[in-house]
Amino acid sequence: MQIAYHKEYSHKLEREMEFKVYGHKGKPVLVFPTSNGRFYQYEDSGMINAISTFINDGKIQIWTVDGIDWETFFSPHWDNNKKIARHEAYFNYINEEIIPAILYKSRENNNGHEQRILATGCSMGAYHAANFYFRYPWFIDTVVALSGVYSTDYFFGNYKPTQIYLNSPIDSLMNNNDFNYFDRFRNSRLIFCCGNGAYEDEMLENTFRLKKVMDEKGISAWFDFWGDESAHDWPWWHKQIEYFFGKIL
Repeated sequence: MQIAYHKEYSHKLEREMEFKVYGHKGKPVLVFPTSNGRFYQYEDSGMINAISTFINDGKIQIWTVDGIDWETFFSPHWDNNKKIARHEAYFNYINEEIIPAILYKSRENNNGHEQRILATGCSMGAYHAANFYFRYPWFIDTVVALSGVYSTDYFFGNYKPTQIYLNSPIDSLMNNNDFNYFDRFRNSRLIFCCGNGAYEDEMLENTFRLKKVMDEKGISAWFDFWGDESAHDWPWWHKQIEYFFGKIL
């Protein structure tokens, strides 16, 4: 498997950021880490190995980006407004620095063929993937979100000034009536999965809430709820990602 490590200065975050790329061609996949996770987490946790066949066969090329959750949602030092302002800088880093780089490299590796991105993640990574997609779906056409929360209630309670509200998919989607967004939503493949097992309670409740909003909005998505044995942990995410990639790639 072809693997490349990158460390580049981010003007949006005003510091160096790291990421890794796995594979030589295929649909570009943007992976967000779990809470406080780093760019190497996906590999260290066995997820790259779980989907290695898809990578080696040239069906997908993976970009695992760094997170900065310890500076944003999970910061013990900053108030809520500073946390969400820093998250906005991270959002802009992904949108204006990482995604253009992914699209450029993807064209280069796929004989000039333009492709949209598959965004995915587990737990907090699922939140980031879904949140980014619902806010800015123009370069993404597939989401595979595993065991995520989709409301900022989990982090900020009922406090929802504009910037927090925009980063709370359940809330912002409920009030979004822009045809341009819904045209994209309805032409994307959206998968949301959660187990019924250990440590999935909050995520399960959020996934059902998201399903209700999407059903009311007429947005088609595949919501898959696994059994009581399916826990909020890597061994189950290995099984889920391999299963869903097998269905859509």
